[in-house]
Amino acid sequence: MLHKLISEGAVTDRSPWADGLSRRRFLQAGAAAGGGLMLSLNLPFASGDAQAADAEGFAPNAFIHIPGDGQIVLTMPYVEMGQGTYTAIPMLIAEELEVDLSEVRLEHAPPNEKLYGNPALGGIQATGNSNAIRAAWQPMREAGATARTMLVQAAAKRWNVDPASCSAQGGEVVHAPTGRRASYGDLAADAARIPVPAPETVALKRPEEFRLIGTPAKRLDAPAKVNGTAVYGIDARPPGVKIATLAQSPVFGGRVKSVDDAAAKAVKGVRQIVRLDDAVAVVADHMGAAKKGLEALAIEWDDGPHAKLGTDAIVGELERATLNAGPVAENIGDVDAALSGAATKVEAIYQVPFLAHAAMEPMNCTVHVRKDGCEIWVGSQVLARAQAAAAEAAGLPLDKVVVHNHLIGGGFGRRLEVDGVTRAVEIAKHVDGPVKVVWTREEDIQHDMYRPYFFDRISAGLDSKGKPIAWNHRFAGSSIIARWLPPAFNNGLDPDTTDGAINLAYGLANTHVEYLQVEPAGIPTAFWRSVGPSHNVFVTESFMDELAAAARHDPVAYRLALLDNAPRAKAVLELAAEKAGWGQPLPERVGRGVSLQFVFATYMAQIAEVEVSKDGTVHVRRVVCAVDCGTAVNPDTVRAQIQGAIMFGITASLYGEISLKDGRVEQSNFDTYQILRMNEAPAVEVHIVGSTEPPGGMGEAGTSAIVPAVTNAIFAATGIRLRKLPIDTEQLKSA
Repeated sequence: MLHKLISEGAVTDRSPWADGLSRRRFLQAGAAAGGGLMLSLNLPFASGDAQAADAEGFAPNAFIHIPGDGQIVLTMPYVEMGQGTYTAIPMLIAEELEVDLSEVRLEHAPPNEKLYGNPALGGIQATGNSNAIRAAWQPMREAGATARTMLVQAAAKRWNVDPASCSAQGGEVVHAPTGRRASYGDLAADAARIPVPAPETVALKRPEEFRLIGTPAKRLDAPAKVNGTAVYGIDARPPGVKIATLAQSPVFGGRVKSVDDAAAKAVKGVRQIVRLDDAVAVVADHMGAAKKGLEALAIEWDDGPHAKLGTDAIVGELERATLNAGPVAENIGDVDAALSGAATKVEAIYQVPFLAHAAMEPMNCTVHVRKDGCEIWVGSQVLARAQAAAAEAAGLPLDKVVVHNHLIGGGFGRRLEVDGVTRAVEIAKHVDGPVKVVWTREEDIQHDMYRPYFFDRISAGLDSKGKPIAWNHRFAGSSIIARWLPPAFNNGLDPDTTDGAINLAYGLANTHVEYLQVEPAGIPTAFWRSVGPSHNVFVTESFMDELAAAARHDPVAYRLALLDNAPRAKAVLELAAEKAGWGQPLPERVGRGVSLQFVFATYMAQIAEVEVSKDGTVHVRRVVCAVDCGTAVNPDTVRAQIQGAIMFGITASLYGEISLKDGRVEQSNFDTYQILRMNEAPAVEVHIVGSTEPPGGMGEAGTSAIVPAVTNAIFAATGIRLRKLPIDTEQLKSA
């Protein structure tokens, strides 16, 4: 979605090649420095197909290093949050390099936006937007193929033979006529002196030649996570580390008025109380003492300007905003004229709530502030931003801040933010030695940065046969990207917030979509798994179901009739319907619901089978998903991502809601911000459509698709249309 902004000049490509350093010179310099073969490669954050570029246009974001021992070392420009990146991306390299996956060793990338920045995010070093594989698909394979080509040429030169008579096999170059062999490690230094071939001269494998890509591969990070040796941010323990936990103002924007810490200091193991303007931290020998000390504090707060803020006031602000016209995100045909001639008009109001991330690993950051430097240990989706935030908070130059990156125990967009790093440094400045700041679950939920609340007005006109001839959609809510990019980007339209509301797969002749950016004061918002589509797909697919009902057509047949020009979308819908047994009889109060989407460059259809008890309880019994994500690099990862995303989305459907009263978040832990339990989890079937198209995104798509499938199934089971989330069981009792 963001690559369009770059082409229009709204985002600046901060590529170091603009300073005159060519990729060829960089490769040669890397080889001279390391005695092996080092390749740089570009990983643009693009929402469509992976972008290729000429040698001078590549911004180095990651490095392949082949030392003398022949092992492939990949410095990974993305982070691993459980999504399988640390397996799928090495598969791309191993495929073209002709080595086993086990021969690729990974290293976390350090913070360095000049080397690892992603041009499609304005040079930000980030992992998100379901695009790690999308962005890596072409350049990673090119890097592997380039390395292979140079190794083959080095061997041919050594043996004085035609390179065409040599081939790469299993980490070696083989000369078929004579049977001579040389390992990559043996050839690395020679290969580093070979001129780097232009990308267009390097042959990539054809899909039918793949031996790794498209096959299920065991996760490289799984063994360490199973045996407990994997190191997450919360596991960091530099020598002498103390543990701190904190209480921040319960009202966003509030301040500390007074603190009585006598009882806290009396707790065994408590070493120090740190008071900040809007927070108080207890530093102790261990987390148990820190929590006991925190409970013993007597804090009086000045709630500040948002002391009386409630959810209703925010919803009222959004509702009023949608009464006015806003920037046009999409306009096709003439909606007004089509509506005036419609045989039937349908209109509805939809709402989705604020949502917390609630990752299993709560927010944490370990910091050691010295007079001449700062060292931090953290799991972050934006490592360079974390470094910059630490430098600013510590009052140090950027080069005086060292960051150790770690595995992340759940990101979902929360760790695209750096507020936790800033807070930890603020506390660490008052502590002698390293301190690990760990948020309690209550602090994590009540001081999150939330998925925005959205308020939608949507209407359509149908012809005499029930076919939609006009589609009009206006909605209001917060823009996350507005905090990341220049204020005057894309004419005030946020491409993330409109994703899933525009460019629908359906053949709609007349569409009009408007988005009004409204930033409610008193509650911070941020990226949340699938972000724009998590809201828009619920609205558009629920409303498409409403149109089918108004036309008295079957929901699947109604959609299929609108997909003649979208064969990939049509194929996944037909497959999902077939595998789910669409149309087969179901027991009383059990229904099937469908959704279809094209987001993150992936086509997906989901059908949910839902049972509604007489007390209003909803149980999702089964979910069938058909997905065309282009080339599935690791099918096991695709299935796992979809399964996890479906659970995440069902949680949001049934339970997810953050509400405010008197400026305070009312939810505090998993008793009041409920997560789907194991006994509630449905059976999930994932059917992958074979494709040779470039990969689409996978980490978030399943979350947005499941929500309307569930609510549409509830309608099929009860006849009650739910237009506001989470699901209201009281409303379903009357069914």
